[in-house]
Amino acid sequence: MPIFDFRCSKCGHEFEELVFGSDRPVCPKCGGKKLVKQPSAVARKGKGESGGGSGCSGCSGGSCSSCH
Repeated sequence: MPIFDFRCSKCGHEFEELVFGSDRPVCPKCGGKKLVKQPSAVARKGKGESGGGSGCSGCSGGSCSSCH
């Protein structure tokens, strides 16, 4: 999904907005239309997270076979 980070040039408010096609977002705080697109943060897995979604917090590798 096209979610972008913006900063309003008028009031400085920073926000995320879902933008489709040629839609032009406006600042939700002041209604300003002059927005600066900000670099988005990259989502990363933290140390010790398996990313498998099993809910097992004891896994240290890519497999939860030792937990079950």
